Amino acid sequence: MTITATRAEFRDAMAHLAAAVSILTTDGPGGRCGITLSAVCSVTDSPPTILACVNRSSAMHDVFVSNGRVALNVLGGDQAELARHFSGATNVSMDERFAWNIWASAYSVPVLRDAPVTMTGILCGRTPMGSHSVLFIRVEEIHVRGDADGLVYHNRDFHRLGS
Repeated sequence: MTITATRAEFRDAMAHLAAAVSILTTDGPGGRCGITLSAVCSVTDSPPTILACVNRSSAMHDVFVSNGRVALNVLGGDQAELARHFSGATNVSMDERFAWNIWASAYSVPVLRDAPVTMTGILCGRTPMGSHSVLFIRVEEIHVRGDADGLVYHNRDFHRLGS
């Protein structure tokens, strides 16, 4: 598929919009998977709801929808390599990623033990928009570790934010 000049210009513009980096994970009847995302934001605090945008052509899209339960793992400044693995930039299989000793076992979905912020919840809505779905997640459980640096994606690379 050829990318039009407008799409290329839009992608370039969005590359300059710094965004927090997260890994969205799920496990259940549809399978277990995770994907690196930067298109995540708060919707409302009553009830606590976030949104995450996932490409509908991704094989993982249907797994998230099928399972209905997810965890949003906000990455810290020292987790850029993990973001690369879950973005598909490396040849590490999904099974191998989930075999690493970095996951907390007390949850029904994979939760990163050392993530600065984790939020688990259920998909409560989905809206198609162009090539993506906007997934609405009603947050049920939140864990915040206040001592971690942040990780942002800017200009097509990961950058550590220190306090």
